[in-house]
Amino acid sequence: MTSPVILQAAGGNSLYSTIIPMVLIMIVFYFFMIRPQVKKAKDHKKLVEGLGIGDKIVTTAGIHGKIVGSNDTTFLIEVEGGTKIRFDKSAVSLDATKAATTAATPKA
Repeated sequence: MTSPVILQAAGGNSLYSTIIPMVLIMIVFYFFMIRPQVKKAKDHKKLVEGLGIGDKIVTTAGIHGKIVGSNDTTFLIEVEGGTKIRFDKSAVSLDATKAATTAATPKA
């Protein structure tokens, strides 16, 4: 004798029971993975565009320096002892000038 559960699972309803979970997984994936990465990329682009000569920065490698030159894709930064290093703009992780001023202001 065939069980009614097996017959019900083999019915025409299987298309919806497959597509709906896949669509829900894609929606969750978008909101938890893709959207935050796009926002982070926009914020980084805005940070790099706002930097100029004289700003202090920290690179992704942890090198602290001051911007002394710039072109389309790179920054020339001066580190301790007057050494100058050229870094790609995408390697900047923090604007230390703004971070220092926000840390120095007392909260009321």
